[in-house]
Amino acid sequence: MNYFHVDAVSIIMVSLIWFVFISIVAFSKNYLSGDKKQTQFYINLIALVISSSVLVSANHLAIFFASWCCSNLFLTLLMGHKLKWKQAKQSAILAGKNFLTGAVAIGIAFFLLYKTTGSLFIEQIIQTQVHPLPLFLLLVGAMTQSALWPFHKWLLSSLNSPTPVSAIMHAGLINGGGFLLIRFAPLFIQHPAALTTIFVLGMITAIIGGFFQLIQTDIKRLLACSTMGQMGFMIAQCGLGLFPAAVAHLFWHGLFKAYLFLASGSAAQRKRIQYCAPTAFEFFFALLCGIGGSWIFTQINHIDFLTTDSNLVLIALLIMTGIQSSLPLVKKNKISAVLGALSVGIAYGYSVLIIEHFLLPMNLQHPQPLNVVHCIGMLLLILGWLFVLFEKYKTNAPWMLRLYVFMINKSQPNKKTITAHRNQYQC
Repeated sequence: MNYFHVDAVSIIMVSLIWFVFISIVAFSKNYLSGDKKQTQFYINLIALVISSSVLVSANHLAIFFASWCCSNLFLTLLMGHKLKWKQAKQSAILAGKNFLTGAVAIGIAFFLLYKTTGSLFIEQIIQTQVHPLPLFLLLVGAMTQSALWPFHKWLLSSLNSPTPVSAIMHAGLINGGGFLLIRFAPLFIQHPAALTTIFVLGMITAIIGGFFQLIQTDIKRLLACSTMGQMGFMIAQCGLGLFPAAVAHLFWHGLFKAYLFLASGSAAQRKRIQYCAPTAFEFFFALLCGIGGSWIFTQINHIDFLTTDSNLVLIALLIMTGIQSSLPLVKKNKISAVLGALSVGIAYGYSVLIIEHFLLPMNLQHPQPLNVVHCIGMLLLILGWLFVLFEKYKTNAPWMLRLYVFMINKSQPNKKTITAHRNQYQC
């Protein structure tokens, strides 16, 4: 048995890591110009990329665990790049404690898997029957890494990091939780209750992160809350048994979020457009566009549009995405709105199809029978989205203002990581 196993998932992850790394190095030439610690920054960054590449290719539990710990260690060092800046140091310490919690959970899980299966090789372990306890511990490790609720505070407190660090963290390392679940997916598929638990935790995080994102005034905190929500969606897709869709989500979100962080300086200077709630006609037209885009997605991936399995949740999400993408265009050009929604369905449909084709030997596509938990999660997601879409008509209600203040308070970073005055910043 080989110590490393290069499959479709590892190739996708390595490609993502190195592409983001090259982009960050190019960006950092100007960003770190004059920084006396830039040599140490590049050393830690290269070490992080190498350890992450080893992680996604590892087939041995010891190598996987060691590279997992090293990746998080180098990320923590990068987060604390300005150690004289007390708030940045506290951000690194908070993240380090969170990563340590996850590492302990994964270490115990690996020990239990070894005692149960008698093997240290992942390819052998995932072909056996195991007890749910190590899977629960792996889930805890995934939650700490991907900032799922209630382990999200470290992510919201990480914004003292240099922008290149934020880019590689949000595009690469935070995806580690999803990668962990995907790598051990055959074990989770054995236990439908475990998948349902993953779905619930993912949906809670997605909904909370989505609401947090909408009330931020700081561009980097907005992006951090967005990442929290997107990680929730990705983990929820794992809980639905739709692992190829989760891989596609992981890859495209990584690229997009790296771009957003690296472009955040210019984005903060752009003119803001005042949002207006859609009229009934505009919403209905956008709804038809969203349905059309999601129907094309189902045809590409050979899914029944009115399916009764967990694919229905993904279809509902695609309808909302199609509506959201076409609404800004409805007022200007209805043809563009239709083409925009159809393009979303085609692009996402073929990306999932291609990834599913590459993952076919791994047999990771396991849609779950639709249950009441899936329906409740889908309903809450739809209601929350509709509430935000039409909230213009409720902004003066007292309960709305109380909710706004409550969400603002809950989305604040750890108080030790807040730089209250620019004089607190130390080079």
